[in-house]
Amino acid sequence: MPLNFGDRLAQAVRAKNNAVLVGVDPRPDQFPAGWIDRFAGDVIAATREFGCEVLRTVAPLVPAVKFQMAFYEALGPAGLQALEDTARTARELGLIVILDGKRNDIGSTAEAYAEAYVGSPKAAQPAPVWTSDALTINPYLGSEGISPFLDGAVAAGTGLFLLVRTSNPSAGEFQDLVAEGKPIYRHVAERLVQWASPHAGTSGYSPLGAVVGATSPAQLAELRGVLKGIWILVPGYGAQGGTAKDVAVAFDENGLGAVVNNSRGITFAYRKPEYATKFGADWQAAVREATQRMIDDLQSAMPR
Repeated sequence: MPLNFGDRLAQAVRAKNNAVLVGVDPRPDQFPAGWIDRFAGDVIAATREFGCEVLRTVAPLVPAVKFQMAFYEALGPAGLQALEDTARTARELGLIVILDGKRNDIGSTAEAYAEAYVGSPKAAQPAPVWTSDALTINPYLGSEGISPFLDGAVAAGTGLFLLVRTSNPSAGEFQDLVAEGKPIYRHVAERLVQWASPHAGTSGYSPLGAVVGATSPAQLAELRGVLKGIWILVPGYGAQGGTAKDVAVAFDENGLGAVVNNSRGITFAYRKPEYATKFGADWQAAVREATQRMIDDLQSAMPR
């Protein structure tokens, strides 16, 4: 039986002594000056190598990376091949690979998504087709849309992160609506615990995680109390306004239980005047320093 994803993530976080999750969201119009020209105008090749160079820069520092699939999909079929190539590089560098695709469906369609991204006990090989350790999914379809993914994740040792309370400004339009005396996000969180608890690993954490934004710290603190044994993927730090103090409440008393995503704040750090002035064309140095600053910032606010 493969190692439980909750345990694998705990091991990776402990090994790097931080919970920074670097988001790779490649946007060709924001690549360093002259970067695409280095590849004779081949945007796909430039995107692949940009992502790989970011990974080589951050791999010694952080435990995991998250690929926003939409930016690769926007480049067409070749863009998806670039995603797979880059994810393989991340795996070779020892990083946990999270694909941010927010997939879901029911029945055979959900099974097909699961087989692709988290694995399937029905397949000849339970491992996922894509290079992936975990996938973000939408729980809106209920248990029918969760069980194929959870079955696959348990069989393959991969993980899932369900959207619970997201970081975008309009999230509350639906997620904060009250039903039977509680907001919708609270219902989702409580059901998530029911799904996850039978699959807890030796770390106490399950392969089933939650996405809870840093932009609503009171709700993040509330949900940390509810989501026992659940890893929380925390978006919203940095560019969206979340601070280290905001995200500190996502961690348990041992400093585990959460990974904090930062995408453009790290990947495109070289576009900030302070880094451009300091490092000039050495954009990798800007990425490295932005990553280390985030590590230090989180550790200053984390439970000891």
